[in-house]
Amino acid sequence: MIGRLNHVAIAVKDLEKSASLYRDTLGAKVSAPQAEPAHGVTVVFIELPNTKIELLQPLGENSPIAKFLEKNPDGGMHHVCYEVEDIIAARDRLKATGARVLGDGEPKIGAHGKPVLFLHPKDFNGTLVELEQV
Repeated sequence: MIGRLNHVAIAVKDLEKSASLYRDTLGAKVSAPQAEPAHGVTVVFIELPNTKIELLQPLGENSPIAKFLEKNPDGGMHHVCYEVEDIIAARDRLKATGARVLGDGEPKIGAHGKPVLFLHPKDFNGTLVELEQV
């Protein structure tokens, strides 16, 4: 059901400082910041040969990333994103096995302009999982 790893997301307090670490220190290609108000984050993507790193900074007071950073003041890995061909079929299969889909269970449009869903971390070894339809 799951395809390739699309990205690993890291929550950060200072997006520009963190982006410059990847760009200037590690020599990676870093995208321009992109505000995602529907998800309460501003993101940049670090392009790697085989996947991406997504840096997430809170956008607004109700950002889920702000809550994450309260618990993890230095930031850290927030979620992993896997590709799926059919997000509705994946959702239905996961729900049938007892996995919990966060929110209302309906896909939302993610930072790449594609449908995404998040799965409860307690069902996946403490890791928040994002599924993105490709």
